[in-house]
Amino acid sequence: MLGRMQDWPLRTTRLIDHAEKWLSHREIVTCALDGTITRSNWGALAQDSRRLARVLEKLGIRPGDRVATLARNHYRHLLSWFGTMGMGGVIHTINWRLFDEQIAYIVNHAEDRVLLYDAASADIVERIRPVLSSVEHFICYEEGFDAMVAGESDDYRWVGENERDPAMLCYTSGTTGNPKGVLYEHRSTVLHAISMNQPEAFNLSQRSTALPFIPLFHAAGWGVPFGCAAVGARLVLSATTDVPTMHRVIVDENVTHAAGVPTIWNALLQHIDATGGSFGKLRQVNVGGSAAPPAMIGRFLDMGIDFSHMWGMTEISPIGSACIRPEGWEEMGREEKIDHLRCQGQALFGAEIRIVDEAGATLPHDGKTSGYLQIRGPWVVHTYFKAEKPAVDAEGWFDTGDIAFIRPDGRIQLTDRAKDVIKSGGEWISSVDLENHAMGCAGVAEAAAIGLPHPRWDERPLLLVVRKPGSDVTDEAIHDHLARHVARWWLPEEIIFVDELPHTGTGKLHKTVLRDQFRGYVFKSLRVAED
Repeated sequence: MLGRMQDWPLRTTRLIDHAEKWLSHREIVTCALDGTITRSNWGALAQDSRRLARVLEKLGIRPGDRVATLARNHYRHLLSWFGTMGMGGVIHTINWRLFDEQIAYIVNHAEDRVLLYDAASADIVERIRPVLSSVEHFICYEEGFDAMVAGESDDYRWVGENERDPAMLCYTSGTTGNPKGVLYEHRSTVLHAISMNQPEAFNLSQRSTALPFIPLFHAAGWGVPFGCAAVGARLVLSATTDVPTMHRVIVDENVTHAAGVPTIWNALLQHIDATGGSFGKLRQVNVGGSAAPPAMIGRFLDMGIDFSHMWGMTEISPIGSACIRPEGWEEMGREEKIDHLRCQGQALFGAEIRIVDEAGATLPHDGKTSGYLQIRGPWVVHTYFKAEKPAVDAEGWFDTGDIAFIRPDGRIQLTDRAKDVIKSGGEWISSVDLENHAMGCAGVAEAAAIGLPHPRWDERPLLLVVRKPGSDVTDEAIHDHLARHVARWWLPEEIIFVDELPHTGTGKLHKTVLRDQFRGYVFKSLRVAED
């Protein structure tokens, strides 16, 4: 026997329809690369999306075909999402920060038929165009795109009824091996949007002005545009990564909710320290991509801004957990709150999590035992695009590649990526904890820890540090600071100061580059012993 409720397919076009019907006046603001501000709204986006759907059909694009974007965060880029998905196509957002060879591989692997790009990516397109085998139409946003869209009628009915149709294709960053494609469904995307708007997650509403500092190519901008459409939140998109301009946008546009990786927030905090500025009406900050140091969490709490760690990845659409304030939160002290928020939060409804050992046996959630973090749920990948074998085990569990322990109350504490954990004397040292504690030392702007071979201990930590401008902090001062926060055997074997650290296209520390750079390096202590 079936239930007697209506069948209402969960398609992404339902989100834009809702925003247009009830909240069409709510703004979509774009800050261009040169700082220029342009304004539109959800109603105009819906109309333009229907016009673009007509354009794509005239170009011969059919349901299931891939339409790629190589673009910054702006209105035209978002328009491409809903126009493509609305006519049954698959929008494929590409990381323009990758190497040319990787971008070409991704385009050819996806078999994109259209490539939409902005002027800032024109040089990339010209360089790789000769090797793109599937692209039939190259369209630059600044060269006739607006006129092409405006020339069509918005009298259009969205294509497709099956909620399991593919909607969006996102590729992993590809730090090791070729990037892998994750093919999101309409259903999985809508369910993710509903879940991420929970009060303990992004907490978006009609009263919110949201600014994702995440590139739209990065796992759908963490899903923020979809979440905004679901509730009609005001959306601000920034094409620029110029820190003073980003700060100005936060203040001038009365941003209430913002999300980004720790490196972005670290730069913004340094900027307001240097200028004496504030974050205006900002009341909630969501941080993901890598762990934020306790010192950063404390800064936001001291400014009266809610802070939430989020954990996720491209393969899970991307949010799996968020910090949840427990009962009695208001009575907790500052340090107790910081300790609580250091975790990557608890699983959102729709996401199941567990940790296992190397043999796959489930481990206890006792807050002490570390294991491999696994997840399953309706917005978690099952099989990578064009892959022959599933990415999950027989019970649907996906191995995230993270090492974590889970507290009895369900809070996840990531200790490292499995490939980044430092194995010293048969024990694990968390590179993430070392980095975060180092960044709590006065004068340290950024830090990265990697494990290097050691004849006695297998591996020992090497800590690479970027000083804050004008700082003369010493390795002895950092060592003494760390000694107050970590076990003695965790202390780095050596500290090296560098001008900058490499990052991936999504803002994370690029440990693969660092390990390659220091491959063969011998610690000073070992060189002295040999002498």
